[in-house]
Amino acid sequence: MVAWPVAARAQRADRMRRIGVLMAFDENDPKAKGWLSNFTQGLAELGWTDGHTARMDVRWAAGNVDQMRTFAKELVELQPDVIFASTTPVTAALQRETRTIPIVFVIVSDPVGAGFVAGLARPGGNITGFTNVEAALGGKWLEMLKEIAPRVRRVAIMFNPDTAPGGGAYFLEPFEAAARSLAAEPITARVRNDAEIEAAITSLGREQAGLVLMPDSFMQVHQGTVISLTARNNVPAIGADLPGFAREGGLLSYGANFPDIFRRAAPYVDRILRGANPADLPVQAPTKYELVINLKTAKALGLDVPWQLQQLADEVIE
Repeated sequence: MVAWPVAARAQRADRMRRIGVLMAFDENDPKAKGWLSNFTQGLAELGWTDGHTARMDVRWAAGNVDQMRTFAKELVELQPDVIFASTTPVTAALQRETRTIPIVFVIVSDPVGAGFVAGLARPGGNITGFTNVEAALGGKWLEMLKEIAPRVRRVAIMFNPDTAPGGGAYFLEPFEAAARSLAAEPITARVRNDAEIEAAITSLGREQAGLVLMPDSFMQVHQGTVISLTARNNVPAIGADLPGFAREGGLLSYGANFPDIFRRAAPYVDRILRGANPADLPVQAPTKYELVINLKTAKALGLDVPWQLQQLADEVIE
């Protein structure tokens, strides 16, 4: 772990640097492409442009854990100067392949619990980056959903245990605690494919239950399926930290501003390319959050959105 910074300082300043990028999302997802563009634009402003001062090797895993592991191995074999990683499972896949190449992550909820860093202030290894959410939001999402759908008495939290933080455990305790305080029965909905998503949401519709989507790359890739099924089955749902959920037809979403997180990661990559040690770069938390409410969807579900909540929203879709 101490060898690579010495080597980095010894490299010629005019050498074209190699940056590996492993995105957890689908290459055809316009939102994810936009987030990556925020990152590359941030790098360009710092003097790193693809094909000129740097070469970027980009891989897209489409929420598939096996693909993440395959691409992680590919990128490490290319021996880049630094790797940019999005989400917890992608970072985990890269960590399995290297403990020396610097890694800058985004969209990781619990980097200490996942074993990526020793501490937030001093990561201590080859990995650092930017978190997107705290465990306490597991309860906040349910509270917001209940404000809009107060009659809901059962609420499920849906996630893929293969891609969710801590296998899903990271958010479960605050979610279940909030459910108890709000007189709602918590339900755990573990899903790994579209068929399981459909079965779970159809069941929630029969029970007149609500839904919280846990933030993970799988749910991001499959959020279109969730939006369609919740509308068909009359299930009020909040896309927890899933950008675009409310804008694309979901009821509401609340979470970190992803474009901002991706742009903030560029200076960390820049500092590492110029010789900084990731062990000394503190892990940073989000500075911007977004609440988006879709009034059209609320009306279709027969729900009234409290005026106070609308006033707090960053965007209200009518």
